[in-house]
Amino acid sequence: MARPALKADFSIGALSRESSVNIETIRYYEKIGVMPKPARSMSGYRLYTADHLKRLTFIRRGRELGFSLDELRDLLHLVDGHDYTCAEVRALTLDHVASIRQRIADLRRLERVMTSVASQCSARRVPDCPIIDVLFQARPVPTGTSRTYKERIHRA
Repeated sequence: MARPALKADFSIGALSRESSVNIETIRYYEKIGVMPKPARSMSGYRLYTADHLKRLTFIRRGRELGFSLDELRDLLHLVDGHDYTCAEVRALTLDHVASIRQRIADLRRLERVMTSVASQCSARRVPDCPIIDVLFQARPVPTGTSRTYKERIHRA
C-alpha cells in the first residue's frame, strides 16, 4: 500500500508513522542531538521536514544493523560535514564488525556457562537448585573450567 506524500512540514505523529520510530524515541534523539531540533509552529508544535524523515530513517536502519548511537553520531558527523570519505565510513564499519564479533564470542562463552550450569540440574523437586544458586552468587561463575558446579560452589 502506497503511503501518502508528506507535506513540507508535518507533525511528530506523521514522522513517527512514516519512519516506524516511536514518538518518545524521536524526542530522545532530538534531546541527545542525533536528530536536529525541528522548527515550531506558531502554536508550538514541532514541524518536521523530509530531511528529518531521511535522517531518522538512517538512524533507525543503523540501529537495526546494530550500530550504537555513538557510532551513528560519528557517521552522521561525517555526513553532516560533507567531507566524509568512503575510507572513513569503512573504518567505522570495520570497528562495528569487530564489536559484533566480540559480542558473539561473549555470547558463546555465556552459552557454554549456562549449558554447564543447566547440566548440573537434576530437575528433581529439591530445594538445592544449581541454577538458582548461581543467580545468587556475588561473583561470576568462572568460564572455561571442567569442574562441576558443586566443585565451583565449594571452592568459592
